[in-house]
Amino acid sequence: MTDQPARGGRFREGIPLGHIAGVPIVLAQSWFVIAAFTVIVFGPQLQRIHPDMGIWGYVIAFCYALLLLFSVLVHELAHALSAKMYGWPIHKIVLNLWGGHTEFDGGKSRPGAAVVVAFAGPVANFVLAGIAYLVYLAAPAGTGLAGAVLLLLGNIFIWANLLIGGFNILPGLPLDGGRLVESIVWKATGSQEKGTIAAGWAGRIVTILIVIVGLGWPVWLGGGPDLTTIVVTLFLAGFLWMGASASIANARLRLRLPTVTAGSLAVPAVGAPATCSVAQLWAMRAAHPSAPIILCSAEGRPSAVVDEPSLANVPPAIAGHTPATSVARTLAPGAYVPQQAAGAELVQYLAQLAGSEYAVIDAEGRVTGLLQQAVVVAALQGK
Repeated sequence: MTDQPARGGRFREGIPLGHIAGVPIVLAQSWFVIAAFTVIVFGPQLQRIHPDMGIWGYVIAFCYALLLLFSVLVHELAHALSAKMYGWPIHKIVLNLWGGHTEFDGGKSRPGAAVVVAFAGPVANFVLAGIAYLVYLAAPAGTGLAGAVLLLLGNIFIWANLLIGGFNILPGLPLDGGRLVESIVWKATGSQEKGTIAAGWAGRIVTILIVIVGLGWPVWLGGGPDLTTIVVTLFLAGFLWMGASASIANARLRLRLPTVTAGSLAVPAVGAPATCSVAQLWAMRAAHPSAPIILCSAEGRPSAVVDEPSLANVPPAIAGHTPATSVARTLAPGAYVPQQAAGAELVQYLAQLAGSEYAVIDAEGRVTGLLQQAVVVAALQGK
């Protein structure tokens, strides 16, 4: 589950399956990888358990993949519908290699609402398992191969939903149970970001425990994990570790955002008219030995930055009638930012501008500094 809006076209991401309750459903191409894995791994196992099945073992394994897909879809729909209940905009549901995720905007969420939306998914799977079990008890017993297949698929569906629900309530991000950890810390500290970091670390601990149990339990019992167990365990562990680490990094970024301001990151600079000469720039350089000089147009807008080596190499005999623009590098159109711009506002502002350096101006439009894109990126990364 994620609250980040999608990027790029939905056809690039996967196959559109339509809408449910107004929510777009997309089947990612990566889902076919896990479907093929399910058929290849479980097909032979079913044939060994039921030799009379023959090729139907692979067909049933593919039906197992479809049942998992349906269970994940219901899980994600529960997230989406509960998020809609709180008025959060829903972008889409994507079913993929990792199961699936719901993309929505939950920026104005509260701890309690976040828990409700997160646990709606596992609860939906437990309900599905309960309904399937009641149907299983009420259905007449089948005979022959068809009866065995239906019995097997019913058991698979029940256990799959119990597994999906139980797995997702484990207390660590990116699993749904991590939202409970996040909300507890969020409520206690008043900071969602601190809650996310705590839940991310909890997710890392959960990942380590899964590896220990998944690979160590068979050894404890006197044997050893088979290849399928090793692959599935490491696959899940890799997914969980990456998700937990991404959550921690994202939260740390959000914590740093308020401290990132254009004024504090910029190098102090001075402005000069673009119509002045190199000789006038030399006089300005003498008064401001280390400050970058930014040329401004007749309208007062920053338009270029004086290049120091070029400025120094102009012969004194021609400095008086050499235009300042001849020793300056042009700024991208509109490449200037208010010095009070900070956090997400600053990042969004710079994302709309071309180039890698920007003039910084005060409330009156006067040049106060020169900001480098690399400096902003380093500040966001905590460097």
